[in-house]
Amino acid sequence: MFHRNRFLTLVALLATSVGAVAADWQTDYARALERAKAENKRVLLDFTGSDWCGPCIELKKQVFSRPEFTAYAEKNLILVEIDYPQRKKQSAELKKQNEKLAKQYGIDEKGYPTIVLLDPAGKVAREFTGYDGEKPAEFIAWVQGKTKK
Repeated sequence: MFHRNRFLTLVALLATSVGAVAADWQTDYARALERAKAENKRVLLDFTGSDWCGPCIELKKQVFSRPEFTAYAEKNLILVEIDYPQRKKQSAELKKQNEKLAKQYGIDEKGYPTIVLLDPAGKVAREFTGYDGEKPAEFIAWVQGKTKK
């Protein structure tokens, strides 16, 4: 027998769970820096090729989309995706911002993914390039300065 109320409750619980796992990634660099200053949080820049870069896709899947990371990030970080897709459409303004950031942080020489951690004032604290299968706890330890990449 179908119980509509139980079904709706289950759907609501699933929606809440899924929402809790999704991290709040921004694309507006300037706004992220303002928010970081106001909230005294660090900024994590993810320079990615979201629809073509295998290591980028794995990093998002194995670290950035995991509850352990998203819970940590929500309390401690402002997340910014700086994306260079091949198939996804982006506004001209976003493309211009991302190209400027690629030059500013030397991404063309480093490759993808490149992760740059900024302090609340916007100064580079740490960075690394590539993804070697780190788990969320290992990535969080790197953000906290407890490990080197």
